[in-house]
Order: sequence, then structure tokens, then C-alpha cells
Amino acid sequence: MKPNEILETFLNVANKSLAISFLPDPKVQGEIEFICRCNTNKAPIRFLLACLLAKIDRPEIDIRKPYTEIQGGDTYSGRAYDEGFVESFVAKHKLPCNSTTAFLTPAFRNIDRLLTTDLVMVGKPRAVYTYTLGLLDAVHQNRIDAEALLKEFLRYLLIIKAENEGRMKQLIADLKQTSDVLPLSSEQIVTLLHQHLNCKNSSRLPVLIVAAAYSAVEMLIGEKTRPLYAHNAADKQTGSVGDIEVTLKNDEKVVSCYEMKDKRVTINDINHALKKASNLDEKIDNYIFITTDVIEVEVVEYAKSLYEQTGIEIAILDCLGFARHFLHFFHRCRINFLDNYQDLVMKEPNSSVGQPLKEAFLILRKQAESN
Repeated sequence: MKPNEILETFLNVANKSLAISFLPDPKVQGEIEFICRCNTNKAPIRFLLACLLAKIDRPEIDIRKPYTEIQGGDTYSGRAYDEGFVESFVAKHKLPCNSTTAFLTPAFRNIDRLLTTDLVMVGKPRAVYTYTLGLLDAVHQNRIDAEALLKEFLRYLLIIKAENEGRMKQLIADLKQTSDVLPLSSEQIVTLLHQHLNCKNSSRLPVLIVAAAYSAVEMLIGEKTRPLYAHNAADKQTGSVGDIEVTLKNDEKVVSCYEMKDKRVTINDINHALKKASNLDEKIDNYIFITTDVIEVEVVEYAKSLYEQTGIEIAILDCLGFARHFLHFFHRCRINFLDNYQDLVMKEPNSSVGQPLKEAFLILRKQAESN
């Protein structure tokens, strides 16, 4: 079988055996479950899926050598298997994994030695890397069958996916029960956004807040946002000027750009933004920084001073301040905004808005509407 056929076949087998493990050792089962349920670090999942797939596809290789920089004829490119087969597979079946390759994460990048159990990999929690190296060694020593291990990983991923979907459906159903109550006020929505931004790993949310605002009033203002870029996509890769690019409704020309910062905006940030904007074929009107940190007066004054030189108006806005003004200005669109924001949050890949953050919003909204 080809690698993609192996994955599809094993997934079907795992789906028919959700209640029965493919491995008899409870300790190994626990390690696999720990890796699959680790919300703070999911890179080892795709790393192991790629290594196991390579070993099944090419039994002669040493599974502990997923880098072509390692010496010997039994090495292989784990990244090639990850990006060539695993990436599209996990996306197709919406498995709870990262959407990008594991081999570019700090722990798995630029390794040129054998992955033995004594290797200390930098990252947290330490246990996921300890278990990962131990499982690779167990396959190499023939203590664990690679096919059984891959099926076991897929079994746990399917179980977790079903659990996540079940919780989300229940939370959304609970929300619908409050649909006949008085709509939240603008200030109540701002409080809800504030609570959500205070949750862990929320750096993607300001982008979704601004995108939801534009989509709520698109027909009124005649402007729309371009499709959002991936959370971890670099501007150099996408060719984008900002995190959000706004165009006129019937024109592709970018008129405004938004860049989100979860730290203070600096003069260097402004200069870098102008450099990116200068690469556009046509001049933009506005470049707006949205920050969740303190806004320094001297940086604001510097931004103001550039208008006469560049013709581009640069502004630095507080994220919640932006949301508050928008919601009061377009008061009758506030629930449309909130629904759009919820929709964007739910549709984001778990790598940028994790399952706990999605569930947190639904819980917070239900509490706000119930109160």
C-alpha cells in the first residue's frame, strides 16, 4: 500500500475498534493517551505519526533516524512523510493535531543525531518527549509493532475528536436554550471579550474580533476583509502586509491593514510596517495596530508624525477599546458581531484557537446570557 492508503486503512480499522486497544501494555497505552491529550504541546503527535508511517512504508529504515543529516543508509526524511501524507490526512479527518509540520517546531528542528532515549529535547512538558523517544526505541527494539502503535494513536485521536465534538454540541445546544432572553448589551459583550482574551493561548483572538466586526457591517460600510491567513504564517511567506487586509467591497485594492500585537507597539514595529506597505503596488490609506498591551504616548506621537511624509495614517488602538467603540457605534449589529465572532472562533484550527479556548467562549457566553 502507498503511505496515504496505509493511513486511510488504519483509520478505518481504528474506528471499528474504539473500545479495544491494539496494545496490551497499560503503561504504553497511558503514554500514548498522555501524548494525544497534551493540549499545550501537540507536535509529538504528528512527529510520531510520520515516523511510524515511514517505518511501515519502508521496514528497512531505523525509525530513530528521521533526518537525512544523520549518517547511515537507514535514514529517512520524517518531514517528507509529515508534509507529504500526514498533513493532508489529519486535515481531511479533522483529527486533533497541529495543522503544521512537527519538524519545524523547536524541539524537532535541525537534529543530526540518533534519537535515543538519553537525548534531552527542549520543550514542555518534558514527559511528552520522554515518551516519544521511548516509543521510537521500543519500535526499534521490536518490543512494539509499528502498525499496532500507529493504529493505537489513531484510535486515541478518534476518541478525543468524538469527545471534543460531543462537548461542543452540548455547549452550543445549551446556548440555544438562552436564545429567547434579552440580547447582551454592548458593554456585556465587551466584558465577555475581555474574559475570553484573559484565557490562556488567546493571541489569535484580536484578529478574530476585528474580522468579526467587519463581517457584521460589511453591507453597511462597503468594505470587506480578505480571507484570514494562518495564525503562524509569516508575512514573507504569504506576501501579506498585515494580519487583516481590508478592501472595498467591489475592489481588490487593499485600503486598510490591521496588525495585532500581544505586546507593546514600538517605533521599530511602525517602521517595519511602512516598509511592508511600500512594497504594495498601490498606497494604502490606513495601517492600524491593535494591541492588548499598554500604548506609549511617544510611539503614538511618532505614528502621527508620519502622515505628511507617507500619506498613510497610522493608528495604535487598544483591542477592547476598538471593540467597545465599534459595538456602540453599530449598536444594532452587536449580536451579529457576536455570532460572527463565535463562528470564527469555532472554525479556527486547534493549532491557533485550541479546544479549551473554544469551549471557554461558549461557557462564558452562556453564563453572560443566563445572567
